[in-house]
Amino acid sequence: MSRRPESSGTAGGRQVAALVVMAMALMAVGAAVGPGGVTAAAAPTTEPADLNESVDPGDGTNLTIIQYNDVQTAMADSEAMGTLVGAINDRKAALDNPTLVVGGGDEISPSSLSAVSQWRVPVDVLNVLNPAAEVVGNHDLDYGFEPVSNVSDTSQFPWLVANIRAADGGNVPGTQNYTTVTRDGVKIGILGLVDDAVKPKTAVDFEEEGYEVTDFSNAGSQVAETLEKEENVDVVVALTHTGIPESRELANETDNIDVIVSGDDEVTYGPEVTSGSVIVEAGGEAGHLGEVNLSVSENGVGFTDGRLHDLGEGNWTVNESARSVVEAGFAEQLSRVAGETTQALDSTSANYADDTGWGRIIGDAFLEQTGGDVAVTNAGGIRGNFVIEDGNITYDDVYTSLPFGNTLVTKEMTGRQLLDLLDSQVTPPSDDYGSQPQLQVGGVTYEFIDRPGASSAIGDVYVDGDPIAMDDTYDVTVNSYMAGWDDLADLPTVDEDYTLYGTAVVHYIEERGTITPPEEDRIRRVTRSLEAPSIAAEGEMTTLTYDVPDAVESINASTFTVMNEDSETVAVADATLADGQLTVTVETAALESLSASSDAVTVYGHYADSEVDAVRNGHDDSVLSADATLAVEAGPALGPDVSEDHDGDGLAEDVDGDGTVDVTDVRTLLNNRNSPAVQSNVDTFDFDDDGAVDAGDVLALFRSIY
Repeated sequence: MSRRPESSGTAGGRQVAALVVMAMALMAVGAAVGPGGVTAAAAPTTEPADLNESVDPGDGTNLTIIQYNDVQTAMADSEAMGTLVGAINDRKAALDNPTLVVGGGDEISPSSLSAVSQWRVPVDVLNVLNPAAEVVGNHDLDYGFEPVSNVSDTSQFPWLVANIRAADGGNVPGTQNYTTVTRDGVKIGILGLVDDAVKPKTAVDFEEEGYEVTDFSNAGSQVAETLEKEENVDVVVALTHTGIPESRELANETDNIDVIVSGDDEVTYGPEVTSGSVIVEAGGEAGHLGEVNLSVSENGVGFTDGRLHDLGEGNWTVNESARSVVEAGFAEQLSRVAGETTQALDSTSANYADDTGWGRIIGDAFLEQTGGDVAVTNAGGIRGNFVIEDGNITYDDVYTSLPFGNTLVTKEMTGRQLLDLLDSQVTPPSDDYGSQPQLQVGGVTYEFIDRPGASSAIGDVYVDGDPIAMDDTYDVTVNSYMAGWDDLADLPTVDEDYTLYGTAVVHYIEERGTITPPEEDRIRRVTRSLEAPSIAAEGEMTTLTYDVPDAVESINASTFTVMNEDSETVAVADATLADGQLTVTVETAALESLSASSDAVTVYGHYADSEVDAVRNGHDDSVLSADATLAVEAGPALGPDVSEDHDGDGLAEDVDGDGTVDVTDVRTLLNNRNSPAVQSNVDTFDFDDDGAVDAGDVLALFRSIY
C-alpha cells in the first residue's frame, strides 16, 4: 500500500509539514536533491566542516552514527522492517570503524500492530534492531505516561527524554535524561529532547497528569554539560523529536552538542552543519537511513561526511528475525477478515477534503457503539494513505487506517457548540490545500463555505434530518484525542467507552458481514447561495429561475442536482445560465415528492466564479446552492378502512382508496403519516421496510410509483 506520511494525528498535521518543508528550503543553503528527491548534503570538500573545535579527520578515531526515526505504520510491514534492520546491519558490516545506532522517536505507534498489541510487537522488533537508545516521541505516549515503564522494561535499550518533568521533578516512568555508551574507546553521551508541540500531538493530558515540558535548549545544554563534566564523554548526541526547525534552534542556542538526530516532521534532511552541530533526519516509515561520520580525538570532534540512504533503492539485506517478528504478530492479530466491502474505501488524505465512504462508515460505527446523536472524528486520525479495495476487509486494513490508541468519548453539546466545532476545523480558502472540513461525521449533514471573506465557514446544518437547534443539546461522540481539545475538554461527558476507535469499526463490519458505504453527501462545499427562485410548472416539468451575481461566469450543467438533507436526490433535466439568471428544470412529481418528505430541498451545482476562483487554493471551481423546495398541497384525509392493497403484497399503495395509485396517495401518506390510522397499522404503510412509518416511507411509495 502506498503511504503518505503525516506528522501527527492532529487536524493540521499536513499544513505544519508543508511549512516545515518551505522553511527548510530557505535554510538548507547548499543542499542538493539526490535520487528519489531526497534532500542530501552537498558533496564534502577536502576540509572537514567546523564542529566544536573540529580536528583533522586523520588525527582521531572515526565514528559512524546511523539513525532512523518515525517508523510508525511501517511497524506492521514485515518487508519494510526486515529491510530497515538489514540495511543497518549492512552499513555496520561495510564500515571498518565503530558505529552507533539511534532512533528519533515515534516508533511504537501508530501502526496496526500497535493498535492490537499496544507496544509489544513494535518493541520486539526494536529489540532485534538493537539501537543504543531511543527518544520518546509524541506517539510513544499514545497509551499514556505510566505504560511507558512497561515499554522500557521490555526494551533492551533505554528510552530518553530530559525535558518532560513530573510535578516532583522526576522523569516520565521508564525514561531517563541520558545514557552513555562506549565504542572502541570513544565514550558517547546520548540525551533525549522534545518540544512543547508534543502536548497537543498526544491523547494524554499533561497538566492533568502533572507533567510539564521545559525549554528544550536549556535542558539540552544542561544535560550536555553533565555528560561532558561528570561523565567525561567524548561526543554528545541529542535525539530530538522536535522537527528540523527546532533542531536548528537547538544548534544555534547551545555550544556543547555535536550531533542532533531529529524526528517528528518526517522529512529527509542533511546531514548539515548548523552552528557547529551536525543535524540529520531520515524521513519516516522506514524509508531511509541517515549516516553521519565523525573523527574523535582528545582535541575535539570533526565532521567528515554523511549521507542519506534510500532503502527503496539498492540491494539491501532483509533481516529474517525482524521480518519474522512482524509476520508472527500479523498472523496472530491482523490477518483475520472482519468482513467485506462492495466498494473501495479511501483511507488517504482525501478524508481532509470531503466526507468519504470510509469516513461515513467510521462515523456510523461510532454511533452504533455509543448510541450518540452525532459522531465527529478528525481526519488526522485516519491514516495509512491507502485504499481498501472492494472485497475482504482485514483487521490490518482497519487498524492501519485507525492505528491510534484512541477510545470513544461522548460529550453533551448544544447546537451552537456543535456548529462551532464544525466551524473551527474548516481551513481558510487561502490555505495551502484550500478550504477543507478536516472531519468525518455521522448523524449530521452540513455545508461549509469556501468563499474568502465569508462571515461564517458553516452554512445549513441538519442533525438526523432536522435543522440544528442552537439551544437544544446533542450527544456527540468523538475520539478521546479530540475530547482533550480546549473547546471540548470542559464540556459535560455523557459517556466514556473504552473500546478502541478501530475496534468499534471492526465490530460494525463484523456485525454486518458485508458493508456498502452510505451513498450520502454529509459535508457539502458551497461558495455562494442564491435567493429564492421564481417557479413555473409546465406539464410534467417545473422550472426554477434564480438571479445570480455578475461573478458567476459559467456553469457546469452536468454537475447540478437536487438533494434533501438526507442526500435523497432527484435528477436535473436541464440547467442553463443566461443574462444573469440560472434556470433549473426538474420533473414536477419527483420534486413534489422530495419536498413532501423533506425539511429542506436544495439544488447544488459547480460553476466558475470570477471573484473567488483566482484567490482560492485547492479547488478549480466554485459551488452554488439554492432552495428548491416546492409547496405541496394536502391530499384527501386518510380515514379507517380507506386504503386498499390492489396487488396483494400486504402494502396499501392506494392510500386514499380512490381506486388508483398516483401522487395523491403520496401526499395523503405525507399528511397523515403520524395519525393513529397509520401508526396503528405500520405493516400496511411500511413501504421502506424499516419497521416504522415516517418520511422515508413517503419517498419509498413515490419511487415505487414512478
